[in-house]
Amino acid sequence: MQKISIEDFASVKMLSQLQCSPNGQKVAFVVSQAKVKENKYVSTIHLLEDGKVRKLTGGGAERTLTWLDDETILFPGDRTGKYKEKAKEGLHYTVFNKIAVDGGEAEEYFALPFPASNLIPLENGEFLCIGTYDHYAITAEGLEGKEREEALAKIQEEKDYEIFDELPFWFNGKGIVNKKRGRVYRCNIQTGENKAITPEFMQVQGLKVSKELGLALYYGSEYQWMDEQKSRLFVYDLKTGESREMDLGGKYRVSAAAFVGDHMVIAATTGEKYGSSENPIFFHVDVHSGKMTQLADLDTSLGSSVGSDCRYGGGTSVKGCCDGLYYLETVGFNSYLMKLDDAGKASRITPEIHGSVDGFDRAGDTFYYVGMRENGLQEIYCCKAGESETRLTHFNDEFLATHSVVQPKYMSFVDKDGVEIDGWVLEPVGYDPNQKYPGILNVHGGPKAVYGETFFHEMQFWVNEGYFVFYCNPRGGDGKGNEFADIRGEHYGVWDYNDLMEFTDKVLEKYPQIDVKRIGMAGGSYGGFMANWIVGHTDRFAAVASQRSISNYLSKCLTTDIGYYHNLSAMMADPWTNMDRMWNNSPLKYADKAKTPTLFIQSDEDYRCWMADAIQMMTALRMHGVDTRLCLFHGENHELSRSGKPKHRIRRLREITNWFDHYMK
Repeated sequence: MQKISIEDFASVKMLSQLQCSPNGQKVAFVVSQAKVKENKYVSTIHLLEDGKVRKLTGGGAERTLTWLDDETILFPGDRTGKYKEKAKEGLHYTVFNKIAVDGGEAEEYFALPFPASNLIPLENGEFLCIGTYDHYAITAEGLEGKEREEALAKIQEEKDYEIFDELPFWFNGKGIVNKKRGRVYRCNIQTGENKAITPEFMQVQGLKVSKELGLALYYGSEYQWMDEQKSRLFVYDLKTGESREMDLGGKYRVSAAAFVGDHMVIAATTGEKYGSSENPIFFHVDVHSGKMTQLADLDTSLGSSVGSDCRYGGGTSVKGCCDGLYYLETVGFNSYLMKLDDAGKASRITPEIHGSVDGFDRAGDTFYYVGMRENGLQEIYCCKAGESETRLTHFNDEFLATHSVVQPKYMSFVDKDGVEIDGWVLEPVGYDPNQKYPGILNVHGGPKAVYGETFFHEMQFWVNEGYFVFYCNPRGGDGKGNEFADIRGEHYGVWDYNDLMEFTDKVLEKYPQIDVKRIGMAGGSYGGFMANWIVGHTDRFAAVASQRSISNYLSKCLTTDIGYYHNLSAMMADPWTNMDRMWNNSPLKYADKAKTPTLFIQSDEDYRCWMADAIQMMTALRMHGVDTRLCLFHGENHELSRSGKPKHRIRRLREITNWFDHYMK
């Protein structure tokens, strides 16, 4: 068996964007792989038909796809580069190419003069899509002579400035979003007309079409200047071109919506009881009157929050059909495909197997999905409701068969408050019970997320380097309902910290082979908060790696893309009404107590956990004599460990491992 190396994440094939053809006879999907030498990811479209898989495209940048008909697929990408010059005029085109699934070369089909996504074919050369509109944009298109020269000069000059006059003004992974909105456009490729059908300042978050009803739905938030965001839901008549607003009672935020037969089913929350991370309630919505009727309150953890660092790209997580709403749900530490019927009853579609379902589609009575199974990597599976599943692809078999992959050992316990906590231990490769080993406690982000039995490259690398690795799902996490996830206010950093320390004690009790003087801790995002919290509250760890972290809620809530609502919700306070709570819950307050050597990993375009927090904490530790190091990655964001440039991912993991090796080996 080969040891898993620091570069082996680049050997993994990652699957996404699974979609069935309209007749259900073919399945298209994207396969992505990191290329270290080129320092990028290569993505190509593949086709599954009659049990056989074949590669359809070879350009390397095909990250999304849309079925035009049963024989043709569309995908975005400027393959010729001829639209690059348009950017100098202030226009950022999205080029859509088409390719026949029975063979042949891809060719340009049409281009839209804005960044476009969520393409949905209609009829007669018409499409709906979500396109980005910039209210502050300047364009020179259509101008001539002096006017054109002045516009081009103004475009170049404005590159040196950014204007912030609303919230949010930036967003992780998107950059500056001030006065930019995702609008729904109706595009006619024959006439060249692109008509926005949504309110001017609405940010659209979801778009669905029912060709049977002749309707589309779209939802999102509307805001302008410094106004509070207002959630809105509309139905759009494809024939008349008119939109009708649905009644959200003035308080519900829509997190998902789909047509189910002759009506809509939406998932929505108020956040009144459990804050911004509250699980949604399902509602029946009449498409004519807009009336909402509660369908089911199931305390559903909507979507898959099971972690892994071996995914790239997304897929469908909610789909409406005539017989019900199908959606992904995190249950415990696994995610499944579920169905909600018109009576409000939920049932599980995919079998009860440890792992995750990462995206799905339906063809007749068969469901196709990308899944990670029992510490494995992504493959495509299919099943019928409630029946066993069939595996359809084998992209990662060779890697798993030839490398030293360690199986996690499940280790649950009941904490001192009577709450059951799920946890796991990975034993080092070549484990000898008669030897002593260093260990690493890993803490997930969120906190409303979960670890499960899915493949994590970084943890498999550490056990191949001779470390024990152990991790758990403390209170605050997903999959066990609102009450388990609710650690807001004075409980933040208390209940969860206690669970992590109790779990560490349980692991050390079960494994005396772990040297108590050589235990490290690593975590990112919320896990970075916990890393910073830990160094100010205990000296039991030999070294800590704090990534994309939180140290000061007073600054974070006023600088980051979700700080002004999500962090204020988590604290149940703001700097003016309860500054004491925000400071008491900030790891920076306890930096003068810290003694543990701490490494900081940070990205300068991480607008979720802005680098000011890492810098403040690092500076404070330095001022109090603690050994620290900060590695700042230029051009990366909050997703560094999962989708950052391959060479940056290697450097990140090498920095952390070298830090642990120095203090623990």
